[in-house]
Amino acid sequence: MEPTALDPVWLGEYDLLLRPWEARDLDAVLRGISDPDFRRWNAVTVPAPDEEGAREFLERRAAGWRMGDQASFAITTEEDGFRGVVGHVGLAMIDPMLRSARVAYWVLPEHRGRGYASRALETVTRWAFRGELGLHRVELGHVLPNRASCRVAGHCAYAYEGTMRGALPGVDGRMWDVHLHARLATDPAPDLTATAAG
Repeated sequence: MEPTALDPVWLGEYDLLLRPWEARDLDAVLRGISDPDFRRWNAVTVPAPDEEGAREFLERRAAGWRMGDQASFAITTEEDGFRGVVGHVGLAMIDPMLRSARVAYWVLPEHRGRGYASRALETVTRWAFRGELGLHRVELGHVLPNRASCRVAGHCAYAYEGTMRGALPGVDGRMWDVHLHARLATDPAPDLTATAAG
């Protein structure tokens, strides 16, 4: 069973609005994919850290909705006097036959530490299970040294399932081990109400 086109959706929960990426978000994407901390863990999986790379990121996200194999969102908020994009969350490798997908996220440096990644991840996870996708399993992987991503996985009840050895090439050519976390539709959902306050 091949994926079919997905209608882009807007998701609002935990004082966040997740919406499909738009051309006007070019600057936020450029800042995100250029961030040294982000690139340290993801350099080989994202476009070049320049304007052309940011455009490519946006084009790929739009194509994912059309192809039905990705559902990507800009994380936006109106908290603390700020209004705009604070990061990205998205499902990729959506497989309707296996009823599974992989999830990834990033938050712009100036907005980290406020619970945006956890709240966005939980919002997308609930939609993946209950929405039109009807998935059963969502996987999350991160390189071992990325402890912040491991904490986000834990906050959102993604169970640690093991370590994939040498699974992701780094910028220096070194192969990183990757922690694999996953959540099933039948797993209890976490209570993020405390995190929703910030």
